[in-house]
Amino acid sequence: MSDLFPLKLTQAVVRRRGHVLLGPVDMTIGRDGLTLVIGPNGAGKSTLLRALHGLDRLASGTRVWPEGADNMAQRQAFVFQTPVMLRRSVGDQLIYPLRLRGVPRAQARDQARHWAGQMRLADAFDRPARDLSGGERQKLALARALITGPELLFLDEPCASLDGRATREIEETLLRARKNGTRIVMATHDMGQARRLAETIVFLHQGRVRENAPAPAFFTDPQTPAARAFLKGDIVE
Repeated sequence: MSDLFPLKLTQAVVRRRGHVLLGPVDMTIGRDGLTLVIGPNGAGKSTLLRALHGLDRLASGTRVWPEGADNMAQRQAFVFQTPVMLRRSVGDQLIYPLRLRGVPRAQARDQARHWAGQMRLADAFDRPARDLSGGERQKLALARALITGPELLFLDEPCASLDGRATREIEETLLRARKNGTRIVMATHDMGQARRLAETIVFLHQGRVRENAPAPAFFTDPQTPAARAFLKGDIVE
């Protein structure tokens, strides 16, 4: 049983240039599940993920891991909406995080080839990563995150600009990772994707968590006017 959970935000606030982007937020990430974070544009979805992961510093409030948990940075991963590609080949992109963790080069290369095959990038293994298409880059970024076996994975709208095939491949990979024990928290603007994947829904509006509920309950009986309007496709300000 992992000692990384629960992860808790308590009265967490993120500010930038004097403006409140998020909060105050109270939220707990438990050990199991696949959580989708949804809400209108500007609601704070990306900021919430970054605050949970530790990329954004809290102006007030706390982010607390369980007592005794250590090496949190190496036990979680983050996939950005626009992935950052190093000036390396596809294979070296995958080898790099393993080498940072002390995996022998030969073993790291074998694992990299396995993951490239999993993501249908085997033929591109020796190509510069920056030559890949947008969908291929996103699949590579996901493989690079998962290759280290993170216990907690954050994804910020990873399928926002992808076609149906690439989206399906990424969703299948996420479901496999979930089955293998990775806790997933993901932001999306795609309600079809949220319905397909989510076990839990976090609905954000104006930087606040307005609902945090099991996905079936949220989609059949949202509790707030903003959530009901959002699901109907109305403009939510």
